[in-house]
Amino acid sequence: MTDRVAYLQSLFSGARQEDRFNRQHEIFPVATMTAAPQPQPLPRGEAIDLPATYRFGDGDRDTAAFLAETDTVALMVLHRGRVRYEDYWLTGGPRVTWVSMSVAKSFVSAALGIAQAEGAFGSVEDQIVAYVPELKGSAYDGARIKDVLQMASGARWNEDYSDPASDINRFIAVFAHGGSFNDFTATLERQREPGTWNLYNSTDTQALGMLLKTVTGTSIRDYVEEKLWHPLGMEDDAHWLVDSTGMEMAFGGLNATARDYAKLGELYRLGGRWNGRQIVPEAWVAASVTADAPHLKAGAGGLAGTIFNYGYQWWLPGDEGEYAAIGVYNQFVYVDPRRDLVIAKLSANHRYGTTNDESSFREAETIGLFRAIGRALAG
Repeated sequence: MTDRVAYLQSLFSGARQEDRFNRQHEIFPVATMTAAPQPQPLPRGEAIDLPATYRFGDGDRDTAAFLAETDTVALMVLHRGRVRYEDYWLTGGPRVTWVSMSVAKSFVSAALGIAQAEGAFGSVEDQIVAYVPELKGSAYDGARIKDVLQMASGARWNEDYSDPASDINRFIAVFAHGGSFNDFTATLERQREPGTWNLYNSTDTQALGMLLKTVTGTSIRDYVEEKLWHPLGMEDDAHWLVDSTGMEMAFGGLNATARDYAKLGELYRLGGRWNGRQIVPEAWVAASVTADAPHLKAGAGGLAGTIFNYGYQWWLPGDEGEYAAIGVYNQFVYVDPRRDLVIAKLSANHRYGTTNDESSFREAETIGLFRAIGRALAG
């Protein structure tokens, strides 16, 4: 317990994390998903070099310097389904699992799409409390499943990592000292009308995890293993962090390899199909990567508190079809369907969250690098 508390207190403090993000399963309790019985390695294409520079802001930036400054441990580039670039630094490696942070949110969304197609719940227009009665009387009472998917639940929330008293840091403290993620989720209070305001809230994803577990009648670990991990031929075991009750940290507790993370991006690039089989419904994929209301557009009339557009637990960095699963400390699964491009980046950016802006987040800048890689491949 002491190790857990010390580690969690070090987050967003400027402390280096590359020796911790690779061994979460040694620090915390986990539920393990096994590698696929028949692993499917990604096919290889002609290797490329990364562009030496990329454009961001008012000038050109050095690629190697950026990768070093953000403590990059893994970078994988897929073009038309083939690995064109793969490299590792620091404590990263092909078989090294790395904490997903909020990249896990996109896996939970995919699993919910499968569950709906299998008839586990009706419509995203249904209220979430119709399936998760434990949330009655909380901020989620009156919110549609769709509102929660789109980070528009209306719950009062502060996800400022640099503020020790913020809601997200109170949530993390539950994990540090023992307790229930679900019990914490049920304490949130309403601030705004659901479906009117986009406010990034990790507890929304925990509510979705509660929904997934309730409607499928099984654990998140078991469902994701059966419906995603094994069908995609994942090459390595992966771990979900769990709380004192055994509930998975749906909002950020997945630990997997860069190769296996990249497969989620490739699955979505292919419209939810894999080896000729529809894994995630095509309509769900399309809805997931669409900002279908004004409040989901970044900065739209003060209705959004985020720098990118938002879908069903996927970020939408621009209006040209790109989308990304993004986690703190610069974890990325990025997809640009126009260029048949998928990029996975795992990192331990030790400056992340020491400020509450792009100067430490460097997420928009990462997208700038990815776009340069895509242009180089297209050229």
